[in-house]
Amino acid sequence: MGQQEQVLVVDRKVIERIGMFQGLAFDVKRYLDAIFVPGVPRFMPRSQVEQDPSFKQLIPYVIMAHEGKYLSYVRGKRAGEARLVALRSIGIGGHINPIDAEFGELFAYMRSNYESAVQREVEEEVDVKAAHKDRIVALLNDESNEVGSVHLGIVHVWHLDAPEVTRREQMITQMAFMTAAELEEVRNSLETWSALCLDRIGEMAEGD
Repeated sequence: MGQQEQVLVVDRKVIERIGMFQGLAFDVKRYLDAIFVPGVPRFMPRSQVEQDPSFKQLIPYVIMAHEGKYLSYVRGKRAGEARLVALRSIGIGGHINPIDAEFGELFAYMRSNYESAVQREVEEEVDVKAAHKDRIVALLNDESNEVGSVHLGIVHVWHLDAPEVTRREQMITQMAFMTAAELEEVRNSLETWSALCLDRIGEMAEGD
């Protein structure tokens, strides 16, 4: 039997103490200052937390923006989250795993290690040839479905100097930069997180 995948989680009670919310929360610092401290985030077997809403799996969700357009793609059959297959997304990202063994227990709560993990997660899925600036713009929570109830998104916006992104993962199909209006036209095909982000995309992408 193979080794179980370990994913970075926080106890739901930590978020509830700050203030549970539905949709997007823009007071990023207040949440992250409470999350990235010793003893709060930790790695647990994904199989143990996937159906347990008492834990929130931390998911970086990177929106790539260039001149009013946003990278979008459709998740193919090889997607790691089967419940999201065939839905269009404007976020790149996934679970944080303890592959930085050299950091030991420190990895779970050091922001610099989290940021390195985000970079690595993006590079596993796409090849970004353009220079970019990274900003964490919001936290994302959706209690309306079983996927959202066990995940907490950390929404990043990467402002790209050019729309130069190609796919690495086979699960990524139909990749294109689209305007907010074009995304609105295909809203019915968007995964829930992407639809929530689309509603506030203008203010999140300020500075693009």
